[in-house]
Amino acid sequence: MAKESLNNVVLVGSKPIEKYIFAVVAQFKNNKTVKVKARGRNISRAVSVVEATRNKNLVDFKIKNINIGTDVLQTESGERRVSFIEIELER
Repeated sequence: MAKESLNNVVLVGSKPIEKYIFAVVAQFKNNKTVKVKARGRNISRAVSVVEATRNKNLVDFKIKNINIGTDVLQTESGERRVSFIEIELER
């Protein structure tokens, strides 16, 4: 994932899904598009965040684009590949 502004981005990690749902709703108050991003094990959690936000009808949005790929991370023991997902939502 290339470096970019995090103004309209929700980075999904290991917190409870409800926190990320609230973050998506909060981002939609100021932006017409929101990107939900996750890497590795949190990819399924990012999909759950988008689906739960849609099912709870908190914000009326559509999925504009989905990007998947692999990031190469430099570690002390060498390179490590980590999958990522980026789901772009639009109001």
